Amino acid sequence: MTDIVLTKNNGNIVQVSVSGHTGYGTSGSDILCSAISSIVQTALLGILDVVCVNVDFARDERNGQLTFAISSDMDESKMHDCQLILKTMLCGLSDLNTEYSDFMNLEVKNVY
Repeated sequence: MTDIVLTKNNGNIVQVSVSGHTGYGTSGSDILCSAISSIVQTALLGILDVVCVNVDFARDERNGQLTFAISSDMDESKMHDCQLILKTMLCGLSDLNTEYSDFMNLEVKNVY
């Protein structure tokens, strides 16, 4: 099971945490695990390389973990661009979760 937790603060996604392997297929050829990884890693790369925001992240490929957080005190333009990327990521993950909820858990938490 892959657990995905997105944390929102004042409506903005500010933290992403992904852990575990889906178990949908055999290790090394699990297309669901690959899809989740591609969506989340592409979002992180977009924030780092397109929006040019430094993000603290930690990755452990062996255990299927990736966590990153964006600062809520960046300027409005960069926050807007980050949110476009992160909300698009959420669309992709939500779509996968609709079909594969037996293999992944998607949670969106709100903090204030």
